Amino acid sequence: MDITYIPMARGFVYLAAVIDWFSRRVLAWRLSISMAVDFCIEAVEEALAKHGRPEIFNTDQGSQFTSIDFIKLLTDNGIAISMDGKGAWRDNVFVERLWRSVKHEEV
Repeated sequence: MDITYIPMARGFVYLAAVIDWFSRRVLAWRLSISMAVDFCIEAVEEALAKHGRPEIFNTDQGSQFTSIDFIKLLTDNGIAISMDGKGAWRDNVFVERLWRSVKHEEV
């Protein structure tokens, strides 16, 4: 899971996506006008409801993903947490490629 920003005429909107590393499919996504954790939690809950519980969930070390509510969602569902190393874009390369495609081809 990762978040990116999309510039608008006034400010930004934020896009969060949950991606399956095996199939590279987007399992769930959400837009938000703020960087609050709520929209990330909603995306994860949708992915869990539609696709079941993964063994491991990978994110970067952003404040949304290290928040108590986000960690609680994963641990309550028995999901192991994996976080990328600081500045290690290669750890999350599949979602970074998605953001590149979204920004360059769709926005």
